Amino acid sequence: MKTHSLPIKISYGLTRFFIGPLIRAIWVKDHQNTHHIKRHKGGAIIAANHQSFFDFLCLASVSGRNIHFLSAEKFFKHRWWRKLMKITGQIRVDRHAEDKSAVHISVKDHVTRKQLVGIFPEGTRSPSATEMLKAYTGIARYALEHRIPIIPVGIKGAHEIHNIVDKKLNFKKSVRVAVGEPMYFEKYYDRGTDHEVLIEVTEHVMKKIEELSGKIYPHYESKGLAMVQ
Repeated sequence: MKTHSLPIKISYGLTRFFIGPLIRAIWVKDHQNTHHIKRHKGGAIIAANHQSFFDFLCLASVSGRNIHFLSAEKFFKHRWWRKLMKITGQIRVDRHAEDKSAVHISVKDHVTRKQLVGIFPEGTRSPSATEMLKAYTGIARYALEHRIPIIPVGIKGAHEIHNIVDKKLNFKKSVRVAVGEPMYFEKYYDRGTDHEVLIEVTEHVMKKIEELSGKIYPHYESKGLAMVQ
């Protein structure tokens, strides 16, 4: 079923309406500047740090708009997550497939229809409570190719609730979600295949996520950012 179809829009909206308040009441005690997502009317990439399965739920609960995340194939096979993935129209990514053209086509379809695509640039959950993993440049590639902004998001506290090492659920900890202003990279729109440009754009975004999340990103490579630090 297409994620822009009316049934998906309704089921996703209802899921946010009923589950969102529960997630906020239990875990998301603080969310800042979510209007940057709510008021953005066009397509965009939502880029956030990743430490827990709860990152998706916490962000969706405060976003105010449906976000279609690139999600690993394992979630579509899991007995608990499978149904949620389908009724909210998440984008399946087979991490072991060499051909990712279907994912690229899906992203294009979403942003062309002015939808939001959520991506965790690190690719998987960081095992560290303080540091992020090295980011992939997919967020930059999509932003430049489709000429859309990247909206950075910092999530803090999800690691303490549930993480890749300690899988027990903690009901005593809380999450803070901080959203930054949309980041536009118009001057790079015609250089979307330049690897150095992709790295620089990605690192600009990761630096902002670093500020928003309070998590360290120790993987800077581009000369432009080296001068900023």
